[in-house]
Amino acid sequence: MIRFTIVTCVYNAEKVFRRTAESVLAQTYRGVEHLILDGASTDNTLIEAKDYMERSYASGLGHEVRITSEPDNGLYDAMNKGITQASGDYLVFLNAGDVLPSADTLDKISQAVVEGENLPAVLYGDTDVVDDDGHFLRHRRLSPPENLTWRSFRYGMLVCHQAFYVRTDIAKITPYNISYKYSADVDWCIRVMKTAEQQHLPLKNIHAVVVNYLDGGMSIKNHKASLKERYHLMVHHYGTATTLMMHGWFLLRSLLKK
Repeated sequence: MIRFTIVTCVYNAEKVFRRTAESVLAQTYRGVEHLILDGASTDNTLIEAKDYMERSYASGLGHEVRITSEPDNGLYDAMNKGITQASGDYLVFLNAGDVLPSADTLDKISQAVVEGENLPAVLYGDTDVVDDDGHFLRHRRLSPPENLTWRSFRYGMLVCHQAFYVRTDIAKITPYNISYKYSADVDWCIRVMKTAEQQHLPLKNIHAVVVNYLDGGMSIKNHKASLKERYHLMVHHYGTATTLMMHGWFLLRSLLKK
């Protein structure tokens, strides 16, 4: 039986943390470690987290919840702390406000692992987008391909970060590059997939919605700076010519949709 480490990084997130925690608490799968990394919140986030931890242990499901509360150097620094602490076979980052869509989500994901075979480097799935109240808005515009590789992200981030379950041993040798302010998650996913290719490990599509993603985020709130950073990231991984060609295609695609 594989174990999942869910990492939730929070800061002053009392309004949305509870539904994230409830979705993990509802999981019928027993092999769950939930790491909550609080950036020294000044609201009631930490109180909510401690209440959740107590209810989780009282449930008898065997989920392990651990809370750390201390200042950090931003979201990606907190995520690196989560990687360091993770002990499961796979880890995933579930932000405050994001939820696992059903009680059997982790059961479905675990079924993609075949006993006796090498663990895939990544298990990935589909994403639905929800509003501040957790109501369905739409299916994510970009959808994961059947055969995902690091080259796939030339066409954009085809798999949502929160739908990207990475083998923990690979994550530990591939920390986030915190010099990126808005796109370290994209860079991280690409580097993880490059490592998978080097180690001849598969990436496996779950063929199911594995996260309800809260609309918004740093890259949307800082759209212009994010696009500039994303361009330089793509040049780094794919080269200038390919990046220019793909941006031309992005522009044409947006014009055709109007």
